[in-house]
Amino acid sequence: MAELASKPDLPPIPAKRYFTIGEVSELCGVKPHVLRYWEQEFTQLKPVKRRGNRRYYQHHEVLLVRRIRDLLYEQGFTISGARHRLEEAGEREAPAGVAGAMPEAGNAVDMALLRREIKSVLELLHI
Repeated sequence: MAELASKPDLPPIPAKRYFTIGEVSELCGVKPHVLRYWEQEFTQLKPVKRRGNRRYYQHHEVLLVRRIRDLLYEQGFTISGARHRLEEAGEREAPAGVAGAMPEAGNAVDMALLRREIKSVLELLHI
């Protein structure tokens, strides 16, 4: 239970299309140089690069960064182990397309994150 205590410290992800590397760094609690390194290690993480080679992350990539952070920092996976876990989860999700494709622990963490994201979007809509 203690490992879930640090997750609420992450701010909700704003409802916008693109995020700079600095914004993703703040939203995920990871330094920009770590994000650039993770881009090399995790093939799923491919931010759009525009003029001046600036990176722009989409919402699903911010969620992916949070998932990678959780695997590495909270669950204690190595880079290789986290990469394998993400590839494994991707293969199981793609063909089945059902919620039960991921392990139970992953679902609980993802559902909590999803609830926070929905609450933040609802707050934005009520303004």
